[in-house]
Amino acid sequence: MVIKDYGKWGKIKFKGNEYMGVIRSTFLIDPEGKIIYIWPKVSVIGHPKEVKRVLEDLKISK
Repeated sequence: MVIKDYGKWGKIKFKGNEYMGVIRSTFLIDPEGKIIYIWPKVSVIGHPKEVKRVLEDLKISK
């Protein structure tokens, strides 16, 4: 499974309890399949704006 291949299945804490689950992360992968940016711990608040900022920065630098 991809989630295990990327190391994103593991112990997480929620409301004081610890259990196995998905570690929220985002990977930006280029057309050749190379990972070019990783957000290792994702919070829903503000994340889309951060992804957009990185995409715009990458577009400018090419």
